Amino acid sequence: MGTSEAVRLFDALASAVRLDIYRLLVRQGPQGLVAGEISATLGLPPTNLSFHLKALAQSGLVVSAPEGRFVRYRADIPLMQSLMTYLTDECCGGHPEICAAPPRCPC
Repeated sequence: MGTSEAVRLFDALASAVRLDIYRLLVRQGPQGLVAGEISATLGLPPTNLSFHLKALAQSGLVVSAPEGRFVRYRADIPLMQSLMTYLTDECCGGHPEICAAPPRCPC
C-alpha cells in the first residue's frame, strides 16, 4: 500500500457517520448487514446512509452484494489490515516485531 491509497482510505473514514458505519460492519464480521439494518441500528435516514455507503464502497473499505431486493454490506477487513500494516511497517526502526505495547498502569 502506498501513501496515496492510505490517504484515500483515511479520507473515506474522515466522517463520524462513516466511521460509525464501518465499525458497525466490522462488528458484524463476514455476515455484514443490509442497508435497512444499518439505517435502523444507527438511526440514519436512508438517503444519508446511501451517501455515506457510496463513499465507503468507492474507497473499497466496504463491499456490497445484492441479495434479491436488498444490498448487503460488509467491511473489507483485509484492506483495513493492509492499512494497519502500512501504518506500522516502520515501527521501531523498521522492526515492528520488537515493538511492544507500553506497559499498563497497575492501578
